[in-house]
Amino acid sequence: MQETVNGPMGPTDWNSVHWREVNRQVRNLRQRIFRASQEGDWRKVASLQKLMLRSYSNRLQAVRRVTQVNQGKRTAGVDKVLIKTPKARGEFVDSLRIYQPWRAKPAKRVYIPKANGKQRPLGIPTLRDRALQAMVKNALEPSWEARFEGTSYGFRPGRSTHDAIAKIFVLSRPNGRKKFVIDADIEGAFDHIDHAFLLHAIGPTPGRELIRQWLKAGYVDRKVFYSTGAGTPQGGVISPLLANIALHGMEEAMGVTRNSKGEITSPCAVVRYADDFVVFCESEEAARSAIGILQGWLGQRGLSLSTEKTRIVHLTEGFNFLGFNIRHHAAPQTSKSGYKLLIKPSRESVAQIRSNLRQNWIDLKGHSVHDVIQRLNPIIRGQANYYRIGVASETFSALDNWMFQRQVRWVNHTHPNKPTHWKKERYWGRLKQARQDYWVFGNKQTGAYLWKYSWFPIQRHTLVKGSASQDDPTLRNYWEKRATAGAKSLSFRFQEVARRQGFRCEVCGDSLFNDEELHRHHIKPRSQGGKDTDANLTLRHLYCHQQIHATQTMTSDVSDLLEPDAVKVASPVLRGGSR
Repeated sequence: MQETVNGPMGPTDWNSVHWREVNRQVRNLRQRIFRASQEGDWRKVASLQKLMLRSYSNRLQAVRRVTQVNQGKRTAGVDKVLIKTPKARGEFVDSLRIYQPWRAKPAKRVYIPKANGKQRPLGIPTLRDRALQAMVKNALEPSWEARFEGTSYGFRPGRSTHDAIAKIFVLSRPNGRKKFVIDADIEGAFDHIDHAFLLHAIGPTPGRELIRQWLKAGYVDRKVFYSTGAGTPQGGVISPLLANIALHGMEEAMGVTRNSKGEITSPCAVVRYADDFVVFCESEEAARSAIGILQGWLGQRGLSLSTEKTRIVHLTEGFNFLGFNIRHHAAPQTSKSGYKLLIKPSRESVAQIRSNLRQNWIDLKGHSVHDVIQRLNPIIRGQANYYRIGVASETFSALDNWMFQRQVRWVNHTHPNKPTHWKKERYWGRLKQARQDYWVFGNKQTGAYLWKYSWFPIQRHTLVKGSASQDDPTLRNYWEKRATAGAKSLSFRFQEVARRQGFRCEVCGDSLFNDEELHRHHIKPRSQGGKDTDANLTLRHLYCHQQIHATQTMTSDVSDLLEPDAVKVASPVLRGGSR
């Protein structure tokens, strides 16, 4: 098929898309925008952003993200349109090229449960608006990545909750001077951001009119339309970026300064994850003064601090942040300062973990042990990987004991008339040969077993370097090295497989750990005598794998698409972000 600058002359064949080249072109454009922003060449930035918005590769990547990757791919907007087939995706890509003038449709209001039992409202745009938002985000984000503060960690490429906690670890050390913490809470941040301020902050960038339309589009709740005079709805692809833009500059407002080594020299320090943030101060008076500054600074953005939830605490009292409890504990005999810092899973987080597991055990009544293992192992792995960066050994041991009681209850319900020794012989044993543990729960016929939290040793997280961005072309090696940390989200068996292939998908060339689901692929198909051994396996993104099999006759190999060995589990404390 003959290619033009912005795509093929004919219709898009989704199964023939060369994803390695698509990702390379989008990545190169993002890096050029980042570089021009660093240099302050705003005319060049605008020109490159226009090029990104016209890019065929950007369209392809946006459609893949909103129809295959994002969590809300199966959730329709107010137009009730979903796209599920390769043919429909190809047609959707082509329709985005000619869809002018663009007019944003209202978002569909849905509600998801919060950890405190309340409901969080989400605004779900139509698939077309989501795709356009993904395209605009690729044009806008690299320019802001060149400006964002290094202590902003939420919803940014290459940054995570673990980086925020690692930064708090640095600031909370007992030998530090900043022992008073403003545990802040912005009241309805996503719902109250001032549109005029946000659009002024964005400036005359390409795509600005589309952003204005999305902000003003309103939402439909139970068939009733509501206008939106403020806020950016949670659920949109671009909403987290817009929130970060609105909250950019907090460090400057607080007077945070650094020396030539990047060390904070001012009386205050800020750590922010999206709209959740804490401020470290040297005295209670400085903290009270900082709250006054914050109230004025947030007021310019249409926001305010919650008077009920915002408080000043000493580190000896402790505070919760992103699922962890940070606190100084007295240790006069083991520490020069008299205190030691412990960052543990918070009580609320542990209660939420148990509640989630309890519901799953209840739902699994009447199911096979195979179903139990398939359902619970990814949950255990995700939770353990999230909390293992803190002091979690005691918590993990307690969870294992609690899980054993749930296993006993499940077995007793499944076999009410069998004797205890029969149940023990059938379900428990030394199923994990690498450990001297004779009480591993599993399926002795297949050898599959349920993981334990205590099998995950404590593993400190390496804090991301300063204001480093994935869009900085000079830091390519740095980010490739950091990407290897994503392997801990895999089962132990596949960590070596990922390492062997350089932690990259061999189809699209992108990092294996870009939030897409991973599936195994047999180098030599099993239908041709290939073995299910590590040497005959590679890991690929789910949709890269499906593309390989799209033109083949369904064989037993395609069953890998239905039963993945490695499932990525989202952080248990993150809210529903981009959809």
